[in-house]
Amino acid sequence: MAQHTIQQAISPEALAILGGGEIAYVRTIRSEDARAMFPQVPAIAPGITLFTLHAADGTPMMLTDSREAALANAAEHELVTVSVH
Repeated sequence: MAQHTIQQAISPEALAILGGGEIAYVRTIRSEDARAMFPQVPAIAPGITLFTLHAADGTPMMLTDSREAALANAAEHELVTVSVH
């Protein structure tokens, strides 16, 4: 029997409610994209892999050069991190 997958888009507002302020995710970005999410960040050399911690609704909360640091920050703030694909 064939399996069917139904995908629906979830709005940022629905994700925020779903997360209840307790869910976050880590995302990989390139250094040249950091200023778009974090305007206050100083100039960073291009080509560096960075990690961002985001609230469930997509709000960027932290920028770091280490995935482990992002996860530690989430734990420090009692956030549950989830995998996002």
